[in-house]
Amino acid sequence: MSGAVAVVVAAGRGTRLGGAVPKAFVPIDGRPLVERSVEALLACPEVAAAVVVVAPEEIGGTRARAAGALPGVSAVVAGGSTRLLSSLAGVEAAVGAEVVLVHDAARPFVRVATIAAVLDAVRRHGAAVPVIPVPDTVKQDDGRGFVAGTLDRASLRLAQTPQGARRALLLDALRKAAADGIDVTDEAQALERAGFPVAAVAGDPGNVKITTPRDRDEAERRISGEAHDLLRIGHGYDIHRFGGGRPLILGGVLFDGEPGLSGHSDADVVLHAAMDAVLGAAGLPDIGHRFPPGDPRFAGASSSVLAREVVAEVTFRGCAVVNLDLTLLAERPRIGPRVEAMRSAVAACFGIPAARVGLKATTHEGLGALGRGEGIACHAIALLRWRRDAS
Repeated sequence: MSGAVAVVVAAGRGTRLGGAVPKAFVPIDGRPLVERSVEALLACPEVAAAVVVVAPEEIGGTRARAAGALPGVSAVVAGGSTRLLSSLAGVEAAVGAEVVLVHDAARPFVRVATIAAVLDAVRRHGAAVPVIPVPDTVKQDDGRGFVAGTLDRASLRLAQTPQGARRALLLDALRKAAADGIDVTDEAQALERAGFPVAAVAGDPGNVKITTPRDRDEAERRISGEAHDLLRIGHGYDIHRFGGGRPLILGGVLFDGEPGLSGHSDADVVLHAAMDAVLGAAGLPDIGHRFPPGDPRFAGASSSVLAREVVAEVTFRGCAVVNLDLTLLAERPRIGPRVEAMRSAVAACFGIPAARVGLKATTHEGLGALGRGEGIACHAIALLRWRRDAS
């Protein structure tokens, strides 16, 4: 899948938030919500550009020009009178994109891991929405101020953004809803209505929407408090011998023509070491406990998939990966020409920008089993930010 384009919907007035400034341009710790949301989306290596949708009266004004000047923004377009029409305008402006993500400008805390999970599901299913479970018992109102019944919350989910889809599918769904005069409340509803299946992926409770003054105050406290979060360091190490008759995969990148490594999964020593470093920083057991080598479910498993499971686990526990530093120990292959591809692949697995992945390689100068070229090893160091309220 080529790089996705994010459509950031910033056309609402945000009357519940109050004030004369449209909600998307309300500053949080000195920076408008829309700026923070665009930056968060573009931190995902697979998101190539962003389209910002503003209210028609903003076009040509100072705020729209400022949005257009943000790094990575390819266009600023006028929205419509409803969420549906604004989304449609943004998706139509994402010309040439195979995949689009539609995101609320008022969700500035979306994590790269959530964005990557949505894009991965779009690859496999065509459309996806991040969701979280409903934590409270849900009552149905009878319209007269009494309870009509209790809904089974086990099957209910709260939708978040970004919601992703192949652009052609979403255009078709939004245009059908607009033609029928149906005011859908999100992109997934338009896709459902058009008969397109929408995959549900795990959202993030921290991916909150700023709607009320209380939300804004909480966001201010959250941003100012991030500087005081706990930082945890973890170390990981993995080693595999050559053999097993499989292709060589290092850091999620295939090395054609090179002998593969022996192991229960795909034997990717780079991602295995990185996962152990992340798990160690989070105070969790290593990958041998999480993905037992004797378990047939993980025979030949993609380490890229396993790494995303590790990220989901540490995210649930209130941690976020800040950066990774990796050192490969091998006589072969020479990874120099593939370093940037490996950094990008590792970054996508762990939900961080490629700039936060360090990757080096060294030989053993002929010493020991590694020096004799019998296998490959990797050391990894991970830095995690751990929210104090989650520790």
